[in-house]
Amino acid sequence: MIATAPSPNLPALEEIRGGLPNICGWEAEIRSVVNHHESVFLPRTNLRLENISAGFACALHMHQPTIPAGVNGELICNLQYMFEHAGEGDNHNAEVFAWCYSRMGDFIPELVDHGCNPRIMLDYSGNLLWGLRQMGREDILNNLKRLACDPHYQPYVEWLGTMWSHAVVSSTPIPDIKLQIQAWQQHFAAIFGYEALSRVKGFSPPEMHLPNHPDTLYEYIKALKECGYRWLLVQEHSVERLDGSGLWHDQKYVPNRLVARNSRGETIHITALIKTQGSDTKLVAQMQPYHEAKGRGSQVVGGKTIPSCVTQIADGENGGVMMNEFPRDFQPVWHEIKENGRSSTGVVGLNGTEYIELIEAAGVSPDDYPEIQAVQQHRIWQKVDPSQASPEAVERAIAELKETDHQFHMDGASWTNDLSWVKGYENVLGPMNQLSAAFHQKFDSLVQQDPSVTQREDYQKALLYNLLLQTSCFRYWGQGAWTDYAREIYRRGEAVLGKVVS
Repeated sequence: MIATAPSPNLPALEEIRGGLPNICGWEAEIRSVVNHHESVFLPRTNLRLENISAGFACALHMHQPTIPAGVNGELICNLQYMFEHAGEGDNHNAEVFAWCYSRMGDFIPELVDHGCNPRIMLDYSGNLLWGLRQMGREDILNNLKRLACDPHYQPYVEWLGTMWSHAVVSSTPIPDIKLQIQAWQQHFAAIFGYEALSRVKGFSPPEMHLPNHPDTLYEYIKALKECGYRWLLVQEHSVERLDGSGLWHDQKYVPNRLVARNSRGETIHITALIKTQGSDTKLVAQMQPYHEAKGRGSQVVGGKTIPSCVTQIADGENGGVMMNEFPRDFQPVWHEIKENGRSSTGVVGLNGTEYIELIEAAGVSPDDYPEIQAVQQHRIWQKVDPSQASPEAVERAIAELKETDHQFHMDGASWTNDLSWVKGYENVLGPMNQLSAAFHQKFDSLVQQDPSVTQREDYQKALLYNLLLQTSCFRYWGQGAWTDYAREIYRRGEAVLGKVVS
């Protein structure tokens, strides 16, 4: 069954409200749009499963943070700062970055118009989408609207959801995880429309980060499912089999079932596609997933024979290979395989939801997928009987493991193992948690009494600063200008909350 168009009775969403991005106020309407079980790609795909020997799925991640560095300290996009300070560092690349944010809106139509059958998944942070509007870059936004809204190109492009302000999930206060997810959905709908949002079923986590604390992971997956997501992209080394061993090689090329158990023994699960390890930008820029897929074949899952799929994601603009080699290597592949999966058998490009819908239409059930969990969780459940789990028992087990093994941690795992989003950033994390606590202390009871409170201007402003402070960039570049930005955002958020009238 095809995804039905959202109700015409839904209110029109303005992209900007009071000069700020539209990130809250219509939570019930957004829920009604995203929570459906209709197929998204299956009715439109031109691929036949029996003509696919193997597949590859590539995603591009795009992000620029919001910083208080404009005229008089205004909130601006870092891309705007790059344009205005071209002599600093690598800022001379600003226009190239802007082109990278726009170019898929040219590449995909050109390929389709030449009879090719391309596929690409796109992940744009809320910060960046807002920043493009602030900069007046209608050229970029219109190119993206072509991919999101034109039915002619919808079968070829899949938009992935993410955290609105590129927040690392494991260090995001649990009550804010769902707020980040919802903020992105509402902002996306305000730009591209409800119908486009109804087709967003895969989730791309910032920094490819997966929390491994049982309660955080459980709440994360719960929030994703409540927000209508069907699958999650995860990094290979951020997960393990239920016995603690690494993933089997073939297992990386089929959907997996990510299981989360919280400290009360409750379980929840979501489908996961595995991003394999490697130099992300180089692999995608040179279309390595396609070349790897040529060496792969079919597998049996749930008694059904299905094609393997190589999944990879990379920054869409960052580094010389993405700026220069990707345009050179992306387009020829699609000419080479234009009839595969249609009139001839061979390797094809796929989008994540398309792949999952194709194999599930062939009789595979999500219950058939191999089960995985977040890395290091097996050690907790070795110490704690899940049927007797309690928050106290789990925290005691975590404390014991940390004491006996300095490598054990509950900081989660991301695209790199040599970078912590926690250590050395206490001067950011402390204020971040304080602002979140103050936000919820001010508003949670008010929203519970009257959900329309989320449409108030003071709520919108306070939420914006709360979400912005959680941006990963403030904990990436070390101490200095970026941590100073974080402190300024905290100061402004605190000032907004101080003026809230209950």
